[in-house]
Amino acid sequence: MFTGLIEEIGKVERIQSNPEGKLFEISSKKVIEDLHIGDSISVDGVCLSVVYLGSNRFSAQAVLETLERSTLKYFKAGTMVNLERALTANGRFGGHFVQGHVDGIGRLMNIQHTGKSAVISIQVPGELSRYIVPKGSLALNGISLTVAGIVGNSITVSVIPISLTGTNLSRKKVGDYLNIEVDILAKYIEKIVTNRGSNVSINEDRIKQWGYGK
Repeated sequence: MFTGLIEEIGKVERIQSNPEGKLFEISSKKVIEDLHIGDSISVDGVCLSVVYLGSNRFSAQAVLETLERSTLKYFKAGTMVNLERALTANGRFGGHFVQGHVDGIGRLMNIQHTGKSAVISIQVPGELSRYIVPKGSLALNGISLTVAGIVGNSITVSVIPISLTGTNLSRKKVGDYLNIEVDILAKYIEKIVTNRGSNVSINEDRIKQWGYGK
């Protein structure tokens, strides 16, 4: 599990295709200090397992299903990626529960800079919009962000300076794709209601009634 607080920006140095999918070699300075083979690491919001460690780089394997569901399939040598190590039992929890299981890919539609901050608009897959509410949590490329607004399948998020300069969002432009992971709590609520055989539909108003997204 992760917090959505990015530790550093790494660089994809090399990509090797194999029968399982692709092996990504990524250079880093910070996360490599306390990383071990077999550890989980978030790469642009995707949970991958470390299979090799070097002096200033590591390699992580992505299977075919992960490639299809995420932006990893667009990676090339030189791509800058958000990195976060898995949360430890004694670590501080400052974001929200991020599993590293990407739900879909969104497209950056607009960037409006306001001083050192920014408001960005993203088009999300229609099947994910029911899990997203204003003031709710969302992970974009592994970054824990708060939803500012939602209209149809378009959402806006406000990005504070540290989340802009300390992540690869500062390098993104209109038309780029971003990994999306919705809040797992919304999925649990839907599952509970479905299992009870309720006819109650999950929508923004209903989730607010249950105390979320206020």
